[in-house]
Amino acid sequence: MKPAVIGLVGTLVLAGCNTVSYGGPGLEPIPGSITYSGQPRTKLTKSPPGSSFPHDFVDQYGRQVEETYIIQPDRSLIIAHRQYKPIRFFGD
Repeated sequence: MKPAVIGLVGTLVLAGCNTVSYGGPGLEPIPGSITYSGQPRTKLTKSPPGSSFPHDFVDQYGRQVEETYIIQPDRSLIIAHRQYKPIRFFGD
């Protein structure tokens, strides 16, 4: 009985590890975001769903922005995190 229970619990734990989804609505795109004009036409086929990648750009106000995207199972992108970096003058 014990080995069967341990096997069942182990199977459930492993099944939970394979399921990756981002339940949040994401952030609204701003000018400079990859998804500002809609989803990109080219699909990210080599990256697995659930993986993330950063994108740095300068917004319409001249601020340095770093966004983190997550690849959804349908290969669309969702903005999971956005950070505005401080403006540095003269190499501070």
